Amino acid sequence: MDSPRTVFMGTPAAVLPVLRAIEALGWPVVGVYTAPDRPAGRGRALEQSPVKRYALERGLKAYAPEATQDPDMTASLRAQRPDLVVLAAYGKILPGEFLRVAPLGALNVHPSLLPRFRGAIPVQATILAGGTEAGATLFVMDEGIDTGPIVARRAIPLRGDERAPALTARLFELSAELALEALPAYVRGDIVPQPQPPGEAALRRLTKEAGAIDWSKSASEIERQTRAYDPWPGAYTSWQGRKLDVLEARTVSGSAPPGAVEASGAGAAVGTGEGLLLPLRVKPEGRAAMSAEEFVRGHREFVGAQLPN
Repeated sequence: MDSPRTVFMGTPAAVLPVLRAIEALGWPVVGVYTAPDRPAGRGRALEQSPVKRYALERGLKAYAPEATQDPDMTASLRAQRPDLVVLAAYGKILPGEFLRVAPLGALNVHPSLLPRFRGAIPVQATILAGGTEAGATLFVMDEGIDTGPIVARRAIPLRGDERAPALTARLFELSAELALEALPAYVRGDIVPQPQPPGEAALRRLTKEAGAIDWSKSASEIERQTRAYDPWPGAYTSWQGRKLDVLEARTVSGSAPPGAVEASGAGAAVGTGEGLLLPLRVKPEGRAAMSAEEFVRGHREFVGAQLPN
């Protein structure tokens, strides 16, 4: 099969390189599924997902079903007569019947090196783990969460200063390269998908509470939290009863009781379970982001404070 009829499913702007890769292969994209329009901005006007906007600009059929379990969604897919479905951060769990509509199956590009970091937050989990590499995996979907057989994987080294938005974009660019290389071989039957080895449990979605800083953790863990949870839920503590976001930080040598704030140059360092964390940029509740030094200059009493866990 030279030109399989392909359906693409995805939502955020970061996955557009994967859709473009399918177009670059010259395969007909017979349908695009994405998240429904959602209220956004101060006026709460309905806003289309980046994938839907792109699809409409390209003259592609776009579908945005509210409920994936609705039989009408599976019926609409059948109507496209797809040979292959490709997913990238679609954001919803699909029923098994839906996954079996296309003869070549439904393939997902996941921004991690499966089987590690299965689930909804692979990029954040990669940063939190503090490893030396990240990657992308192309796999055939089954009814588990990211448990299907692997078609191809590709890894890249990490510098150790990556933040979630930039790493997400980088990994979906990598996913697009992987798709260009592996999808034609898979369609020709030159690749036999390999079962995944046992891996970690699927990671659930983030909650706002996940961003609360636990000062009993090491400074390295908290520093990674500031990068992994950018832009949401962020890494935050409280001071004088108000939220204080720690937007950027680095570790420094020394020790102090967890949560204890001490002077450090023109700024302040905070004790942790291991080492000191030096905030570089912060955002006090109700105010704009600023350098930590600027914050300390305006709040001298911050030095000597005890931040809660």
